Amino acid sequence: MVGPTNRRSTFFFITLGVCLVILAITLNIGWVVPNWRTGVMYVLGAIFFPIFIAGLVLNTIFLVREIRRNEQHDAFLNAVTHELKTPVASIRLYLETLQSRQLEDSKRKEFYQIMLEDTDRLHGTIEQVLRAGSTSKPGSKLSTSRIDMAVLTQECLALARTRHHLPPECLNYAQKCPSGESTTVIGDTDELKAAVSNLLDNAIKYSSGQIRVLLELTRPSERHISVRVRDQGVGMAPEELKHVFKRFYRIPGAVAMRVKGTGLGLFIVQSVAKKHGGRVFAESEGVGRGSIFTMVLPVK
Repeated sequence: MVGPTNRRSTFFFITLGVCLVILAITLNIGWVVPNWRTGVMYVLGAIFFPIFIAGLVLNTIFLVREIRRNEQHDAFLNAVTHELKTPVASIRLYLETLQSRQLEDSKRKEFYQIMLEDTDRLHGTIEQVLRAGSTSKPGSKLSTSRIDMAVLTQECLALARTRHHLPPECLNYAQKCPSGESTTVIGDTDELKAAVSNLLDNAIKYSSGQIRVLLELTRPSERHISVRVRDQGVGMAPEELKHVFKRFYRIPGAVAMRVKGTGLGLFIVQSVAKKHGGRVFAESEGVGRGSIFTMVLPVK
C-alpha cells in the first residue's frame, strides 16, 4: 500500500510542476504583451519558452515515476521478506517442538508434512525471484524442445491441485482444439510450465469464496495456440488491465492487498510469452466479476 509520506511526496512534485508551469506562462505573457515590438527577443522567447515548459513537465513526470517505482520496490521487499520469514519461523517452531517434547508418531509425521510444505513455499518464492531475473534478461537463451501443450497444461493443473490441496472439481480443464490439429510448440519446458503455473496460482489466490477455475486450450488461428485461465474471483477495473503485467505491480484495494505474493507472477508470464514469440493479455468485466488471462503462442 502507498504510505502517507510517499503520497505527500507525489503531491508535492505534482504541485511544484504545475506552479512552475503557471509561473512561466504568466511571466512570458507579462513580458511579451508590452514588448511585442522587439522582434528578435520575441522569436527567442517563442523558441525557448516551449522548451522550458517541456523540461518542467518531463522533470515532473520523471520524479513522479521514480516515486512510484520506489513504492513498488518497497512493496516488493516487504512481500518477499514476509514470504521468506513466515515459513522460516514456522519451521523453526516445529523443530523446537520436536526437539523439546516426546510426540506420537502420527503427530511427528504431521509436523514433518507441515515443514515440507513450508520448505516448498520457501523454494517457490526463491524460484519466483530468480526466474523473474532470468526471463527478463536480454539475450538469455532458451533450452528449446518440442512440447505438447495439452500434456503440459494438464500436468500444471494436477500440480496446482496438489499444491493448494484442492478437490478435482475446483480446477477444470477443457481442450477446444479441432481434432487432428497440433498442440505442439517449440520452447523451454521449465519456463512454459512456470508461466502456466503462475496463471493458475494467480487465479486460485484471487478467487473469492468457492474456487472455480477453468483452464482452456484453444486454437484461435492456424498458427497459434492459446492457454486461457478463467476464474470467478475479485476481478479488476478496466484501467488495471494494462498494468497487471508490470514487475512488482499489485492491484490496489483491500481484497487484493490481503492476497500474499511478490508481484512477479504475471510479469514472469509476460516475459516467457514474449521470449517464445507470443503474447499475454487480461480481460475482466469489472471488480467482483472474475478475470480471464490468455497466453497465445505460435504452434509448430
